[in-house]
Amino acid sequence: MDIRPLSPAYAVSPQIDPADADEIAAAGFTTVICNRPDGEIPPQLHAEAMRAAIEAAGLTFVVNPVVPGGMGPDTLNAQAEAMTAATGPVLAYCASGNRSAIVWSLIKAPEIGVDGVLSATRAAGYDHSPFRPQFEAMAKG
Repeated sequence: MDIRPLSPAYAVSPQIDPADADEIAAAGFTTVICNRPDGEIPPQLHAEAMRAAIEAAGLTFVVNPVVPGGMGPDTLNAQAEAMTAATGPVLAYCASGNRSAIVWSLIKAPEIGVDGVLSATRAAGYDHSPFRPQFEAMAKG
């Protein structure tokens, strides 16, 4: 697995496998958010297969698929609610971790500022500088 922390409470990852569930739990995560639409992946990685493995490891599993270019208010609200409800660190995943990082950035920009989210995502290996205008709009409320 390639877990990339953006904050002490939130990390992102490229696609995980059901066999990763125990390792995710051992790493201290309490909630896993699936940002990957089932239509992008084979059946053995679909959300319900992942849910079974993640919940069997004692973790909370949330399905919030993010379609490229489709990060509207419903998606952001669902992600924010899952983050707030988590009893510990959250791991969100998609194809590369990028969409999960962008969603986090849009949610956190008002709190930690645009430079804060850009710094966190850069440290995790994502260049989100092209999204600065969107982050600035979110930071302004």
